[in-house]
Amino acid sequence: MSNITSIKTLGALKKAGYQPKSIKDEIRENLIKKIQAKENPFPGILGYEDTVIPDTERALLSKHNMLFLGLRGQAKTRMARQMTDLLDEYIPVVAGSEINDDPLQPISRYAIDLIEKEGDNTPIDWLHKSQRYGEKLATPDVSVADLIGDIDPIKAANLKLNFADERVLHYGIIPRSNRCIFVINELPDLQARIQVSLFNILEEGDLQIRGFKLRLPLDIVFVFTANPEDYTNRGSIVTPLKDRIESQILTHYPKSIETALQITAQEARINDAQKAMVSVSDLIKRLIEQVAFEARDSEYVDKKSGVSARLTIAAFENAVSAAERRGIINNETNTHVWLSDLTGIIPSITGKIELVYEGEQEGPYQVSYNLLEKAIRTQFKQYFPDPETLKKKRNSKAPALENPYKAIISWFDAGNALNLFLETKDDDKVQLLYKVSGLHALVKKHYNNLTEKETALLMELVLHGLSAHSLISKKVIDGIIEFKDLMGSMLNLSNEHFNEDDFNEDDFN
Repeated sequence: MSNITSIKTLGALKKAGYQPKSIKDEIRENLIKKIQAKENPFPGILGYEDTVIPDTERALLSKHNMLFLGLRGQAKTRMARQMTDLLDEYIPVVAGSEINDDPLQPISRYAIDLIEKEGDNTPIDWLHKSQRYGEKLATPDVSVADLIGDIDPIKAANLKLNFADERVLHYGIIPRSNRCIFVINELPDLQARIQVSLFNILEEGDLQIRGFKLRLPLDIVFVFTANPEDYTNRGSIVTPLKDRIESQILTHYPKSIETALQITAQEARINDAQKAMVSVSDLIKRLIEQVAFEARDSEYVDKKSGVSARLTIAAFENAVSAAERRGIINNETNTHVWLSDLTGIIPSITGKIELVYEGEQEGPYQVSYNLLEKAIRTQFKQYFPDPETLKKKRNSKAPALENPYKAIISWFDAGNALNLFLETKDDDKVQLLYKVSGLHALVKKHYNNLTEKETALLMELVLHGLSAHSLISKKVIDGIIEFKDLMGSMLNLSNEHFNEDDFNEDDFN
């Protein structure tokens, strides 16, 4: 049917050959077309290609209502919103209908009476798929009237109707979402008695409002979201309601750094001016992602609450802004994110993690700083030999291999210190890093084809990595990062040697 939205009456709609179709059939047919065309029905949803998306497709093909069960920041609501792309472009509705009545299958008293009166002259409107989505955040104050409806005394007075007349009803958000996708977020937060009111809507389509028993076969795709831990913390999904939700789909966080990198790159809001001024190395990106992985495993962070992907997105934006701010202060037209700039991502971490009791004792700033240090410690081993072998093998009697960090640690043990101001110019920082004996030589030994700034960034990584492994000292005070030696009585490792079996050739490539 070409230019179908030009049809304005019921009679013209019939002549055009329009056939009513349920929303679940719409979605099923359009999903089948996308699968056959090898199209991704959920573009921009990364890391779910082999898990959540296939489960969701199976549920939609089965015409199921569904529950997305997972921790915060796992794209549950986003997937539900993208389901509107599986709807037909437009559908006809009876003009003036509060519940999007299908002109050929009306269910409300208003639409039935209008069609009976006007016949084929009944006016119709067209509803675009973008308007066929409803969403409600479940909170303890949500009432049955909000979701289902209630008697409207003002309407009764204006129309001069008594309260026994169906026309005095004011429909809630669910009936108004007829022929739409309707999402209830954080379902366990909905009071049990409110959840009970959904039973018949899901199963039989009956609505009961203040004594009215209406047979309204609502045509809705219900999508619910919930945190699995909410079942014991703030509330629960009542068993009969859970039984009526046909498919329960488990979501999850990115399983690899590579997937997490793609998500952050897709979602981070970096404007053109920042992109032109600030470059971000793969090292920095991986360190930021590693913070989230460390947080999800941390004994100080509440695993029941989860660590959202929003943490790394916000942290990446802050890291770029930290470098941009430094560049503006120093009148630099271009710069890149240094490891020292990552002190600027701490506010992005503190607001995105829920701490257990032990974490509260440490304090959110200290926990966030420790997570950053752990991230550096983990990623450092991907670029340079693992300093942990110093501690594990130093007493071994096997043939010795020269300690690759000996010159650097000796320089600090000799009483030298390095102070890096957070707002130091790039060129000045490079010159400061060159002062540390053996630092440049170590990086060049492993990475010989880098630019000066790339080399300097890895030189900075070495210092932070040795500090994270407690081989040198690091303090961050008033905009200064101070590197110096540890007390010789605590860790006198500068003269230790590696055993030749400590590393293989790949460690030094």
